[in-house]
Amino acid sequence: MYDTITVSRQLKAAGVHPTAQRIAIYHYLLSQAKHPTVEDIKAWVDQNFPKMSLATVYNTLRTFVEAKLVKELKLPHSSKTVYDTNVRNHHHFFDEDSGELIDLDPAVVTLDPALKRKYLITHIHVLLRGTQRRKYDDHA
Repeated sequence: MYDTITVSRQLKAAGVHPTAQRIAIYHYLLSQAKHPTVEDIKAWVDQNFPKMSLATVYNTLRTFVEAKLVKELKLPHSSKTVYDTNVRNHHHFFDEDSGELIDLDPAVVTLDPALKRKYLITHIHVLLRGTQRRKYDDHA
């Protein structure tokens, strides 16, 4: 789905110089990771680019955030920051059983902020918490 040429083009289009480290990390974010932390990214880097430092990972992520290639999310259920390649407007559901963070289309969350008469709202990010309803087979 994402090869190095495609990833390199996306970086260039965002004004980011496509170094080998940036290509590798962005490729990982786009194709394998789902809301990873720095620790998750560094673990992948250590397996694939053992000489890449943690500082390089942090600097690369900061570059991606500044270029709007990823969003940096600091969520209240964790002290860790996660990175999201879905930079479109969307919300999240945190499954308290699995720890999974799931992207939600804003159309499935109905909001009518009454504050809009008093405030100019530029962005709304909703984090819903709970558990996913599971479908159980009823063999009775």
